[in-house]
Amino acid sequence: MSEKLQAIRGMRDILPEESVRWQCVERKIIQVLDRYGYQEIRLPILEKTELFARSIGEQTDIVAKEMYSFEDRNGDSLTLRPEGTAGCVRAGLEHGLFYNQTQRLWYMGPMFRHERPQKGRQRQFHQIGVEAFGFDGPDIDAELIILSARLWRELGIKDITLQLNSLGTLQARSKYREILIDYFLKHEEQLDEDSRRRLQTNPLRILDSKNPELQGLINSAPAIKDHLDTESEEHFDQLLHMLNEAGIEYEINPRLVRGLDYYGQTVFEWVTDQLGAQGAICAGGRYNGLIEHFGGKSVPAFGFALGMERLMALIKTNGNDIERQPLHAYLILSAEEEVIAAGLKLAELLRDQLPHLRLTTHCGGGSFKSQFKRADKSGALFGLILGSEEVENQTVGLKSLRDKSEQETIPWGNIGKILAKNIQ
Repeated sequence: MSEKLQAIRGMRDILPEESVRWQCVERKIIQVLDRYGYQEIRLPILEKTELFARSIGEQTDIVAKEMYSFEDRNGDSLTLRPEGTAGCVRAGLEHGLFYNQTQRLWYMGPMFRHERPQKGRQRQFHQIGVEAFGFDGPDIDAELIILSARLWRELGIKDITLQLNSLGTLQARSKYREILIDYFLKHEEQLDEDSRRRLQTNPLRILDSKNPELQGLINSAPAIKDHLDTESEEHFDQLLHMLNEAGIEYEINPRLVRGLDYYGQTVFEWVTDQLGAQGAICAGGRYNGLIEHFGGKSVPAFGFALGMERLMALIKTNGNDIERQPLHAYLILSAEEEVIAAGLKLAELLRDQLPHLRLTTHCGGGSFKSQFKRADKSGALFGLILGSEEVENQTVGLKSLRDKSEQETIPWGNIGKILAKNIQ
């Protein structure tokens, strides 16, 4: 007996009822991005493995343990994208988008990481990423944080907290890294296995450990805010001033770091306690050195990504779940060939007249009784009934499926006007 076919662990189907909700949320987000002047860029799901090893960092968990990589038929090492920024930078360099110009871009789609599946964390997950290139000052940091705050208002999300930190410039961060290594080496016996592994490769990630036994040690560690360079201090102070003026509430979290090597200066997360351990809904920051790291001229950059799975769960938790809009009409047809042809013609005429009409034409035959059952089950507001007599007379039966009013006979020329009065 063959094995039952099912989705790969950590890669779930989004079924039609749920997909409708996703589409509604995505539309609202895209509308906000459009209002701020951000343009969509569509990126490949597959990239060369080297792209992520160089950008994210070979010693990060993502590159070392979580990427889906394989050799193609030409012997090239390819990877399913684990995040979107590296691909966006690659596209910008390849197509000359950064040369003497600024860019405000966004993208959306699936990402892939081989992690242990749990609530809010799947191996295939979906992100919307927003990136701004060519802006050096804290004003773009502020704009993107303010934009993200507007997203939550548009989606009706409450009880979500903005956390901020500055990681300083590369030079300041390098000095702080040595201070941190020295501190944790003195307490190495208290570190868990993950933290010992990170000690020489990415010690800042120890600050992000969720191990409760390490929290006391982490809280006593030297704070990066005490080791910032003057440039980063001024940048961060100006950002805070702009957020204060915009009425954006925030918390400064001196232990906030990002899991990707390319971040520096401003980093931020929007977090919630409503989803258990997976509390970060949206996160990002500044990554001025990444484009230069890929061989391009130095271009300042700032961006964020939001996780759609967690966002959808949070919307539902907030009581803002989106219901599917019902059909406006269901066209019920007798089985004669000329009636079916006329029904398809009528349906197209109505769709031409009413661009927002949601109309399903019955296909597959069956009695009027069985078709009425399907029409009722579909949630449609009206049934449109067409038989050979109606086709001959160019009329259609109109029956409300949501009350007990009598069926009416309506000329083809009038049915669009009547439906228009009853649809949104």
